[in-house]
Amino acid sequence: MTKKTPSPVLTDDSSAIQSNMANAEDRATIHDSELEDVIVNQNSYGIRLTDTAAGRNSASMLINRMYAWRGYAGTHTLTDDPNRITLTATDKGDVVGTLTLGMDSSIGLMADDIFKEELDYHRARGARLCEFTKLAFDSSVRSKASLANLFHLAVIYARDLHHCTDIVIEVNPRHRRFYQAMLGFVAEGEVKINPRVNAPAYLLRVNLEYVTEQISKHGGTINEGSTDRSFYPYFFSPREEHGIINRLLRIDTQSVEA
Repeated sequence: MTKKTPSPVLTDDSSAIQSNMANAEDRATIHDSELEDVIVNQNSYGIRLTDTAAGRNSASMLINRMYAWRGYAGTHTLTDDPNRITLTATDKGDVVGTLTLGMDSSIGLMADDIFKEELDYHRARGARLCEFTKLAFDSSVRSKASLANLFHLAVIYARDLHHCTDIVIEVNPRHRRFYQAMLGFVAEGEVKINPRVNAPAYLLRVNLEYVTEQISKHGGTINEGSTDRSFYPYFFSPREEHGIINRLLRIDTQSVEA
């Protein structure tokens, strides 16, 4: 009998993350023997930096399935771009989630296509912007911690390796509430049509000082029965975060020296 492929879901939709809370053994830990694997857990779930054509192709396939399932237009391909980092979540070798982090540069951000005025305001005040794009997660992964791991690792790359101050993201109006209520994003301007997917979008922004503060207060506390209406308890604990940062900085230094 042919195994049914699970429908991909948008993980910025609050309904898509209403799943069972992760158990203590689901918390990801550092695996020091494989430098390409950033974090893994006992169930062979891992998140890694995708820097090969094959890895980008697998992530692109997941993104396109997600967009098609949601009725969004366009074909979306990840390319080798020095200003972009793609993280993929894998389960027993299969790509089940992906998120791309884009750093601001002379060519701007993808969000500049429709939100340039709003972004230029923050650039003028000295903000170092980055954006989260191409977020997709397969419904076969039923763990809030898995999504939180992906978010948290992207935060670490943005803040600690690329020294960004603010994250922006374009979201469909029906997903805006999750980012604002659960992660502290704020809306920048009015809703506009995003021509890349032919759908309405809001520009949301969160300052990384706020994110850091929330992680310090709530990270890793979900098993302590936290009742705060926040996604941050599913993030790594400050101690776990410190270990990840040190390891990524060590990997970055080794790459430069090589």
